Amino acid sequence: MAWEVLSAIGTIAFAISGAIIAMEEEYDIFGVYLLGVVTAFGGGAIRNLLIGVPVSALWEQEFMFQLALISITIVFLFPHKTLGHWNRWGHFFDAIGLSAFAVQGALFAVDLGLPVYAAVVAAVLTGSGGGMVRDLLAGRKPLVLKAEIYAVWAAIAGLLISIDIIRTDFMLYALFLAITLLRILSYTYKWKLPTRKILTTT
Repeated sequence: MAWEVLSAIGTIAFAISGAIIAMEEEYDIFGVYLLGVVTAFGGGAIRNLLIGVPVSALWEQEFMFQLALISITIVFLFPHKTLGHWNRWGHFFDAIGLSAFAVQGALFAVDLGLPVYAAVVAAVLTGSGGGMVRDLLAGRKPLVLKAEIYAVWAAIAGLLISIDIIRTDFMLYALFLAITLLRILSYTYKWKLPTRKILTTT
């Protein structure tokens, strides 16, 4: 049950995220739908490629595609004044999508009997892959590579699920809420991982 619910939540959140970024970049209506769908399903496609599951399995998720298209349509019809506040609440949708798909990706790998590291990778790719594709298609530097702590939260979710600490649906929902909250806190308070800049000499 938790897998289906989190899949729906992640699909809606990332479809909205992709659609709004497309409108920020002034894409036409086709571009808005395309970027929204790619954001919602890109992470799952990348995950499937790397763990050997046919990408064509995504096309069996008819209900999820319907959810994505409905979500994109609603956002496209939103009043402009509401969409103008994307910088205020847009990260919230991204945090929800990251968390929901990280948990879903880890569950997917565990159900296939894959080892711990594979479940962690699946969580990270499912949680952040769609956002990376979205940012690249929008001509932006991927958020996961430059901003506040992002994919680490997905990796933590994958680890907890893969070592069987998180078992019940209730615990999965609690983990989803915790990862969402941690992502929100990380961009609110600008938590960052260490970086190192190479200075060029002439």
